[in-house]
Amino acid sequence: NIGCDTLELQLTTTHYMTSDLILSTNLTNLTDCTNTNSSCTVSTASFTLAYLFIFMPCMVGNCLVCLIVVKNRHMRTVTNLFILNLAISDLLVGIFCIPTTLVDNLITGWPFSNAVCKLSGLVQGISVAASVFTLVAIAVDRFRCIVYPFKPKLTLLVAKATIGLVWALALVIMLPSAVMLTVDQEKGHFMVSSDNKIYPLYYCYETWPDPEMRKVYTMVLFTHIYLMPLALIMIMYGCIGAKLSATAVLSNSGHPDIKSPISQRKVKVVKMLIVVALLFMLSWLPLWTLMLLTDYARPEGDQLDLLTGYIFPFSHWLAFSNSSINPIIYGYFNENFKKGFQAGLLCVRRGSIERQWGGQQQWGGQ
Repeated sequence: NIGCDTLELQLTTTHYMTSDLILSTNLTNLTDCTNTNSSCTVSTASFTLAYLFIFMPCMVGNCLVCLIVVKNRHMRTVTNLFILNLAISDLLVGIFCIPTTLVDNLITGWPFSNAVCKLSGLVQGISVAASVFTLVAIAVDRFRCIVYPFKPKLTLLVAKATIGLVWALALVIMLPSAVMLTVDQEKGHFMVSSDNKIYPLYYCYETWPDPEMRKVYTMVLFTHIYLMPLALIMIMYGCIGAKLSATAVLSNSGHPDIKSPISQRKVKVVKMLIVVALLFMLSWLPLWTLMLLTDYARPEGDQLDLLTGYIFPFSHWLAFSNSSINPIIYGYFNENFKKGFQAGLLCVRRGSIERQWGGQQQWGGQ
């Protein structure tokens, strides 16, 4: 724990608890800062700055993505509707996951109520699951558009229905976790304040009747919101790549009579979406690996200290950073998003200048 106000008093020789959810960090406190206040301050500041570094781009970038799609009628395509949904789920990660994880690592124990424990865990899990399912929906849409260009395209109504299904499936798969999440006092562990007062220590974690049930549920989550969706995405983008390669071969083999229905703009969109899916897979892989490791290998002693002290916090940060990277990818590959970002930032800058100029005029008038 990197907070300096309290010290955790452990009365038992071994303490082990797995992480609550894919996003929970109740035992992943960054490091022990009980040695010196100076090291505490440096660790706390570094950890806070690291999370601010991904929190600000996540909130600003994804809000701009939502505004660009909603405000511009010509941007309301099926693909952009899915990107809008992805931005909303990334915003939920920024609102519910990043601050909760930061607070959980800065202080000892769980400071909130049981309702907040359940709601926070549920929203965190749903936002991640919705992101994965949205990436699958995007891949299916691009697959139909590129591999079967003459088939009827998805309509906006079908896209909206698909988005509704995405959130429904995300809720269903994460509901067992919310049911099992509870705030409970950790027996044998207490908090000692700076004035040597002892307080009970509470944690928000899943209370499964049988530890094997948690193992099964972790594997279900890993299979359904990471392994299978991303395998499906890779297969579909592989088929898209093969189709694009075959089209390029025909175009370069001297067949001027063969006109490809696939435009360069579509190819660029596919490249953008492949990068989004690939970065999602790489960002979340370390955290999923650690979750499976803690549930099935059950490390103890120095190994557990290393995991909870350093590797888990970094893995969470890496996973959350994906939500701040996506808007940058959209702006790099898509001219419409790039222009929208520039216009949005220009408006913010212009508003700041106008407020400053207005203040100067007010002072001048006085």
